[in-house]
Amino acid sequence: MNSTSEQFLTVEELNRINEALLSSPEKFLTRLTISSLRLLTYIAQEYDLAIEDLTSEHVIIWFEKDSKIKVEQGLEAAYLKW
Repeated sequence: MNSTSEQFLTVEELNRINEALLSSPEKFLTRLTISSLRLLTYIAQEYDLAIEDLTSEHVIIWFEKDSKIKVEQGLEAAYLKW
């Protein structure tokens, strides 16, 4: 899922969420939750861990590492493109 556009939701998923009988805040939370799951899955793979074994420390260290890559090598070298 590490494409240049770095999408965490497919167009089909976005359409399905938009069509769901949910309020705007619920749709936002749904998009955020699915995207977060995908990112946590990626981070767990980076650490060679099951997602259940990730800790907040793992996540913080991963974000620091990705941010450092962004600063040192540029946006395109980092996993997160924002």
